[in-house]
Amino acid sequence: MEELTGVVDSVVFDSGDGRFSVFRLVPEGRPGRVSVTISSAAPLVGQEVALQGAWVEHPRFGSQFQATHIRVAAPTSAQGVLRFLASGAVQGVGPSMARRIVARFGAGALDVIENAPHRLTEVSGIGKKTAQKIYESYHEQHELKEIMLWLEMRGVSGTYGARIYRQYGSFALEVLERDPYRVAREVAGIGFRTADAMALAEGGESDSPQRIAAGLRFVLDSVASSGHCCLPEQRLVKETSVLLGVDASLVRETVRDELEAEQLFFESEGEETLIYPASLYAAETETAEALLYLARHAEVFSVDEPEDFALAWERADGIALAEGQRRAVAAVLRYGVFILTGGPGTGKTTVVRGMIGVLEKLGLSVRLGAPTGRAAKRLGEATGRKAMTVHRMLEAQTEDDGRTAFLRDGDTPIEADVIILDEVSMMDILLMQNFLAAVPRGCHLILVGDVDQLPSVGPGTVLADILRSGVFPSVRLTDVFRQAGESLIVRNAHAINAGRMPDCAPGSAFEFRALSSEAETAAAIVALCRDELPAMGFDPLRDAQVLSPMHRLECGIDRLNRLLQEALNPPHPHGPELAAGGFSYRVGDKVMQVRNNYEKNVFNGDVGFVEAIGDKRLLVRYGEDTTAEYKREEMNELQPAYAMSVHKSQGSEYPIVILPVVMGHRAMLQRNLLYTAVTRARERVILLGSEHALRMSVENDRTRRRFTLLAARLARMAE
Repeated sequence: MEELTGVVDSVVFDSGDGRFSVFRLVPEGRPGRVSVTISSAAPLVGQEVALQGAWVEHPRFGSQFQATHIRVAAPTSAQGVLRFLASGAVQGVGPSMARRIVARFGAGALDVIENAPHRLTEVSGIGKKTAQKIYESYHEQHELKEIMLWLEMRGVSGTYGARIYRQYGSFALEVLERDPYRVAREVAGIGFRTADAMALAEGGESDSPQRIAAGLRFVLDSVASSGHCCLPEQRLVKETSVLLGVDASLVRETVRDELEAEQLFFESEGEETLIYPASLYAAETETAEALLYLARHAEVFSVDEPEDFALAWERADGIALAEGQRRAVAAVLRYGVFILTGGPGTGKTTVVRGMIGVLEKLGLSVRLGAPTGRAAKRLGEATGRKAMTVHRMLEAQTEDDGRTAFLRDGDTPIEADVIILDEVSMMDILLMQNFLAAVPRGCHLILVGDVDQLPSVGPGTVLADILRSGVFPSVRLTDVFRQAGESLIVRNAHAINAGRMPDCAPGSAFEFRALSSEAETAAAIVALCRDELPAMGFDPLRDAQVLSPMHRLECGIDRLNRLLQEALNPPHPHGPELAAGGFSYRVGDKVMQVRNNYEKNVFNGDVGFVEAIGDKRLLVRYGEDTTAEYKREEMNELQPAYAMSVHKSQGSEYPIVILPVVMGHRAMLQRNLLYTAVTRARERVILLGSEHALRMSVENDRTRRRFTLLAARLARMAE
């Protein structure tokens, strides 16, 4: 590995997200300037840097120094100080003022700014207020430089410095030195491994209780991202021991200490002891308590015979309900908590309309919601009533630290007599906890969903657990109505759910195309979208959605997005592009919002199209009424949506669904994923790939167990 030192002359390119930059360096001891690339944010112009890396030959840009490590220092020469101040890094100082400051104080200008800012008034054009502004801005830069230097000296990328400084300000170095693991808990984007590297570099003991406690939290957080609320103690101890390289007995001892300090919690289930992080223990227990409270204390609606009342609504509306549907409509008048589930074509939407009809006939206030914007839109269209996301119902807001806060809670509850939530299988335990906290006392709650779909991305299997508990009344609709039953998609969805191979025929509404390799499958998907669908009168971007079980490999989401972009929206000779997150966005690209943004009024799962690209920003249009502008640093909220995961498609419906089914995705080939994918289609399903992989998907009903005790907790508390 080679070393290179010098002064930063100019910044050529900075990705804005801290992932990549190119800058020009005036190297020490050699003439001219050199180009440097590094996978981090760019340093400031005028800064002196020490680099480690290697020389490479770029086919277009020639010789470059590819840096893997950077250490930054303040400029020491008058010329370096001038470059630094003229770069705009310090507020209130432009090139002209920078020259005057350096002319007055020379190489010692930065020392004056830091230690004797009152002397800046000796420079023409600088008064007391400007001097103070320069001092404060430089002080912030100086502290940030110290943080970056502290990180780099411990083998951690200095690009984390800005986030840490924003969180802790002048106390940042103190926090880093005393408790690096606190940074992992409190600063977004900095995980346990980064904090652990800092702690060990600072001389921390590998078997310290503080490190083991942080390791336990990391393991529990990791399994929560896989859907678990808790973990068997034996497995938690083993995984933490392997992660940290410490003896299991020390981990068990720390588990006991953390339980005693109520940083962790436990529940015994049979012979197993399950360990919870505090947040998920509270979420599960509070969810159970709130559901049972609503069931026991719901206001009684003054209807003598709910079934007769429901029947009267049917006659008035000219609708004939099946027996199960009628029982479900009547149940909302009788029970505080009620669950309605069923597959496609079983009439859930008709039942929900009936529920709304009888409730409104009694003069009751009914609110409708769903976990995502697309699911809420579908519910609103199906019922002819206003529906909103659960987050919007809770009046969610983003805090300064990026976390979500809800204005609706127990003190300021949602105003409603009855709340109907659809697509509840998508709700995780944390969202359900916050939602139930805002449901007013006496309110009736109706939970609707298809329990056979994929569970939530977040921890828990809330809808399935509530049903499994057996505590609350429910109706599962199983009869497929004649009109829906005539749909090949609906029939095949039920066949898949029952473990039978779907009925596929070329050119039909449900088609399987056998292909010999994954590369051939990917090419066939591209040809289908580029050539075949337009010839049939379909818009491949608006009428069709490509889904995939995984991000990687030939038929993964990442690869398909690049292939489809090249086929459906190729680069224009003079068209602007904006690179972010490893993808180069163009005008016309299909994109998806991947987190809730309440200021922009766009939400996780919303799909739109890039309408314009300007100076390090782009504009996305979502439907007819909403546009959102993204600066480069906000681009991590977007991802291309030519192809998306099956999970991301939940709550949506598309005219055409296209899905690769290949052996490379064998880890994800399971029945509920295939069932969820095909039930997203309204007019046509096209599966491509291996018949063996398709059969494996249909036959594999072994869903991965999620560790959660909500069902058992509800049953126990209801006794």
